[in-house]
Amino acid sequence: MHLTHPSQIFEERTRLDRLGRIAARWSGIVGLASLGLTIVWSLYSAGGLDHFYHSYLTSFCYFLSLSLGALFFVMLQHLTRAAWSVAVRRIAEIVAASVPLFAILFIPILFGLTTLYHWTDGEAAAHDPLLQSKSPYLNSAFFLVRCVFYFACWWILSRYLFARSLQQDKSGDPSLTLKMEKVSAPGMILFALTLTFAAFDWLMSLDAHWYSTIYGVYYFAGSAVGFLALLTILCFLLQRSGRLTNVITIEHYHDLGKLLFAFIFFWAYIAFSQYLLIWYANIPEETAWYLKRQEGPWLWISLLLLFGHFIIPFLGLLSRYPKRRKTILAGWAAWMLIMHWIDLYWLVMPEFSRGRIPFHVIDLGCLLGIGGLFLATIAYIARGRSLAPLRDPRLGDSLTFENA
Repeated sequence: MHLTHPSQIFEERTRLDRLGRIAARWSGIVGLASLGLTIVWSLYSAGGLDHFYHSYLTSFCYFLSLSLGALFFVMLQHLTRAAWSVAVRRIAEIVAASVPLFAILFIPILFGLTTLYHWTDGEAAAHDPLLQSKSPYLNSAFFLVRCVFYFACWWILSRYLFARSLQQDKSGDPSLTLKMEKVSAPGMILFALTLTFAAFDWLMSLDAHWYSTIYGVYYFAGSAVGFLALLTILCFLLQRSGRLTNVITIEHYHDLGKLLFAFIFFWAYIAFSQYLLIWYANIPEETAWYLKRQEGPWLWISLLLLFGHFIIPFLGLLSRYPKRRKTILAGWAAWMLIMHWIDLYWLVMPEFSRGRIPFHVIDLGCLLGIGGLFLATIAYIARGRSLAPLRDPRLGDSLTFENA
């Protein structure tokens, strides 16, 4: 049954209530226990700490990308004044509001700077002309200042948009929508710059001798794919639990499927563009980065990304049918979340282990640890709050929205 009037939303289950408290508690316990055990394991195993820092960075950037993808989604909907997405936008706002968690989770990376980033080694930099030329940018002090700036921008943007949206739930003031739209315009520019340079700092500088001007766009594309997949799964699970059952319709799933399909293609376009330019130029200092990922077992991961992150889901989501079958769409979304993690693993781990794929219990521990804390934070933020914007002026259009 479709809701035909915004007032009918008050008859729906739109809050997590007890489920939110349970999810926050147990996800937090699993996350803290996994991280704690992983750190202990790493301290008492040969080379474990080096592995831990690289694996931790992988999972950190993975879950952060989901939060940043949510922030992008929220601002995009305000910029375009989209009506269809109002019913699902609150879920995105909640995910985006988890950004402060990652400012805390970034602290272990600071302890592993000398392990992760060779440019932090003063003696190595003194004998490397390229690192010397990049030292005004690649130095620990400026690196830390930039990190503070990134997290501050993301927190302010996500906090402002979420707070205004919650305020509108109580007041129904349509002027709050205009305020969110006005902030989203400069916010999107700031978001693009900070995400790009964060990708340069945290991922690309793992090999400071290599660079790509499109690298930030590559990370953004993966973030968009990851979040759209997560949003689809969250909508599916919430409805399975009896929440938002008539608020989110097949029409919303259809549009989420179209966006997921579009960004899968966009990710592939950016990945191919980066690869093609480096391949045909064939300059040794540029091709070295790809050479690590095309040797030995890493070649199979590269092929897995080609087929698993693009060709297979492209074909699977090409038609209208799977986009309008929420169980099938949720399955593809889960597949893309796995592929997105493999993509981040492929970006980071060859810098740690060039000749072999070092998958280990440490990788699983970091994934469960940060993932558990991420889910706990989302559930905690959602507690006692509506999962849909109750008095958004475009809610009625979203509830009755239909695809052509």
